[in-house]
Amino acid sequence: MIKVIPLLVTLVFTLTTSAQKNTQAYIVKTNSLKVKKVIETFFEGLHKGDSIIVSTTLHRDIKIQTTSTNKLGENTLTTDTKEKLLTSVANKKPEHIYFEKLLSFDIKIDGNLASVWTPYEFYLNGNFSHCGANSFQLFNNNGKWEIIFLVDMRRRDNCNALKEKK
Repeated sequence: MIKVIPLLVTLVFTLTTSAQKNTQAYIVKTNSLKVKKVIETFFEGLHKGDSIIVSTTLHRDIKIQTTSTNKLGENTLTTDTKEKLLTSVANKKPEHIYFEKLLSFDIKIDGNLASVWTPYEFYLNGNFSHCGANSFQLFNNNGKWEIIFLVDMRRRDNCNALKEKK
């Protein structure tokens, strides 16, 4: 009987630990899906030119930046406001068809902070325009994931879409 007690304690500890790991994995997977949905919703609004949809994904204090290389070969960093982003989305001309093809999602989450890396190709009216990567930082605002920082990098060289055309 004395040998059974340590065995039972070990079994209960193992089952508890396993249940906690399964619960944690479920939480991470669920949050990853929620974060991915926010990014997909952001691009749905961008493609439609619907600033209301885009605004539902953004935190009130979002920071927005773009990096690129100018014609002189100098690296540049531009900062925009939430209002400017939403205005440019709302002013999208109906004849312009935007399509930002996300090539992958790399999602990392720790507590209420998520980081998402999305390489992309951008097409305007079906024609390749540029490629690059987006880096999103999201905050779980008491149950709602919101984009708090967005930086995108744009370039026209070393893009797979250009290589495929040749």
